Amino acid sequence: MRTPIIAGNWKMHKNVGEALETARQLEESVQGSPVEVVICAPFTSLSALNALGLSKVRLGAQNMYFADQGAFTGEISAAMLLDVGCEYVILGHSERRAIFKEDDELINKKVIQALKMGLKPILCVGETLEERRAGQTEDVVISQTTKGLAGVGADELPKVVIAYEPVWAIGTGETCDAADANQVIGKIRETIAELYTPELAQKVRIQYGGSVKPSNITEIMEQSEIDGALVGGASLNAEDFVAIVKY
Repeated sequence: MRTPIIAGNWKMHKNVGEALETARQLEESVQGSPVEVVICAPFTSLSALNALGLSKVRLGAQNMYFADQGAFTGEISAAMLLDVGCEYVILGHSERRAIFKEDDELINKKVIQALKMGLKPILCVGETLEERRAGQTEDVVISQTTKGLAGVGADELPKVVIAYEPVWAIGTGETCDAADANQVIGKIRETIAELYTPELAQKVRIQYGGSVKPSNITEIMEQSEIDGALVGGASLNAEDFVAIVKY
């Protein structure tokens, strides 16, 4: 049985004080939940959040670089994230791919480095609206999954979380039909089974992301292949995020 995992991606929102207040509310409200809860906060808040000593809520970052250290102005290493208490890191988010032109090769290097250092990657895959209309959804997610996991050993694979995020549904209010999302996630799991083994594929948790909110989380989590959610805007409000966790 795969443990459900619901992660909040705060993106470029919340100063330190706001982050602490939201985290305190979450920590108090989700105690006893069987769901693994993660908040991926801005770099500036991670140290302060770590100092709270959260026990139920796990910390994650929104990105990292693949080098140990060096002359990479503006970048953050895996070691730095571990130093401030991170357990997870989002890699390959569509905004990183589209706005900052990150490609599959770069994202794969980050996945490999995260695992090497002991971080758990949340590897994002998903198609654009144009790709969806062209009937390329499965081809895109198969390619991104295959390239993103290149070089990941079978022993490390269960530490990876995959997040299927159709790009056209992120921040738009549009949600991929739950059954359709389940079908795509099933194809991702089939791809992992082909790359590794069916048994290993059953251990990998695959989330859905894209305009997840309290009103649609139950239907999403009822799907057989979906193990959780990567939540954007709704994770910024503690009450909404708690409602999602308690689906």
